[in-house]
Amino acid sequence: MPPIIHLIETDSTNNYIKNLLVEETIEEGTIVYTNFQTAGKGQRGNSWESEKEKNLSFSIVLYPKRIKANEQFILSQIVSLAIADYIRFRIDNIHIDDITIKWPNDIYWQDKKLCGILIESTLINDKIDVSVIGIGININQTEFRSNAPNPISLKQITGQNYDIQYLIQDIQDYILDYYTRLQQHRAELALQYKNILFRNNGYHLYNDGKANFTARIKDIKPSGILVLETKDGEERCFAFKEVKYILS
Repeated sequence: MPPIIHLIETDSTNNYIKNLLVEETIEEGTIVYTNFQTAGKGQRGNSWESEKEKNLSFSIVLYPKRIKANEQFILSQIVSLAIADYIRFRIDNIHIDDITIKWPNDIYWQDKKLCGILIESTLINDKIDVSVIGIGININQTEFRSNAPNPISLKQITGQNYDIQYLIQDIQDYILDYYTRLQQHRAELALQYKNILFRNNGYHLYNDGKANFTARIKDIKPSGILVLETKDGEERCFAFKEVKYILS
């Protein structure tokens, strides 16, 4: 198996790997995890709250050179599937239907955020050269002080404490297994992703930056574009951050 590198503290595991890549070649699948990130990053410049030694903050490096730049959303799909399925099938006392993927790649328990994923890729021409994938999973934290609207941890769900070092080894296996399946089962994985999407059934409330509207998820395009359909049959397409889920 590729190595797992443990850091006591770092600004960001994504930054650590990117800096390391400048100096040396890193084996594909290598993971860097830390007890504490001083500047953990979320999507689009957001921060990621994580209490010291309570949660799992890590990054994994992949070299998906066969994936075209305009198809890189498939990486988001397989990584979120791997994390979701690990939680669904390996964590006791969690009902599998309670774990979903909120487009594009947040992992939810019911209507609360359990995990966030940040993918930073370097391109050469029209192909991906290297991807550094940062993942934060709320594990043993029980109090959240940031303005994040709906965080939750595994401990809050199950009442149990978890050994983070044990979890990271299994999660590495899950991610690399999905990554291996990517070459021959891309369409199957894309369908699997759609099937466990948050709010994949029925009509729900969204906001497009101007007004609320009611729609259902109709499709996810290979580029990652979310296709919603209103009750009047109108299709509306959104890139990430162009639409907001209205949560109760």
